[in-house]
Amino acid sequence: MNTLVFKNAQLVLPHEVVTGSVSVVEGLIASVDQGSADHAQSVDLQGDYLMPGFVEMHTDNFERHLMPRPKVQWAEMPALLSHDAEVAAAGITTVFDALGVGDADPDSLRGSTWNTVLNVLETCSQENLLRADHHLHVRCELPAPNTIDLFAPFQGHPRLSLISLMDHTPGQRQWENIDVARVYYTGKKGWSAEKFERQVQLAGELQERYAAPHRAYFVNYCHNHQIALASHDDTTAEHVHQAHAEGASMSEFPTTLLAAQTAHAKGLLTVMGGPNVVRGGSHSGNVSAAELARHGVLDILSSDYVPGSLLSAVVRLVDDGIYSLPQAVATVTHHPAQATGLKDRGQIAVGMRADLIQVRFVALPQGGRHAVVRAVWREGQRVL
Repeated sequence: MNTLVFKNAQLVLPHEVVTGSVSVVEGLIASVDQGSADHAQSVDLQGDYLMPGFVEMHTDNFERHLMPRPKVQWAEMPALLSHDAEVAAAGITTVFDALGVGDADPDSLRGSTWNTVLNVLETCSQENLLRADHHLHVRCELPAPNTIDLFAPFQGHPRLSLISLMDHTPGQRQWENIDVARVYYTGKKGWSAEKFERQVQLAGELQERYAAPHRAYFVNYCHNHQIALASHDDTTAEHVHQAHAEGASMSEFPTTLLAAQTAHAKGLLTVMGGPNVVRGGSHSGNVSAAELARHGVLDILSSDYVPGSLLSAVVRLVDDGIYSLPQAVATVTHHPAQATGLKDRGQIAVGMRADLIQVRFVALPQGGRHAVVRAVWREGQRVL
């Protein structure tokens, strides 16, 4: 019988932090005990924190490795392995690779087929090369004419557990401020000012033609295949009402306090970005995640575009006196696991998967503290 014991740990449990030990048998948590433990196979954490492995349900990190610069495509296997190593080092043991489908721009990664990427994901999984447990989150750009065609490789895929409905048409939702959108697309995407103006004009036309029928298609697909559905960049109460009526269970990155409060009232879980918490606000000029937390309407944190932001955001929420450590940790473990149907992970509790991370807090010379992931176990096997 494969047994492992962690001792001398600060255990971050669902409602408290206690000094104790955790035993693991065959990849599952067998006991959680306060006080000391003595076992020949024990791992002495020397007072470090033991937390559940993080569950990341929306990260652009894989796409970033596939296209590290505008128009520069990287080979799929090294991109995947680099992404996987980075998320594991950030304490993420379950990752939903967010892959976008649909883009009218021929130079965009999201305007290309994902067949090769999915094949590489399966090869690396079968060869036991991956540190994290990988799932798929397909982000569907509703106004794009090619969205349904590019979704074809994901139909019936066993890793597909989440679909989000996006509309990045400038002038609404995330890009309600056109000037902020211009900075983003000319900066990160490398567009010229002329190309941005052309795309803005084209975007309105595409939205009018494709957004509604594509939305109906993906809502129906989620209903028929029991796939979790999320809205994206809700700005108004009407946006949330529509998502709720369609069966969405999550509101990703609401841009206003009103939208988040409406989602909370309707029973939708609110997802915000870890970078938003760490930076103290949204890079798009929208509502801050900390403000939603203070109003009691922040449920889940996503690392979005910086994997390490999850742990940093947890620390920030605690140090700012907004959440207790168990509450903050739940936003990156238990809550996203429950939202995506993964009932077997996300807490340090008997019977759960032994997806665990060792975290050490260090004092900084200029004041404050920083948390560092020291080791990672997935199903009781050390992967970092």
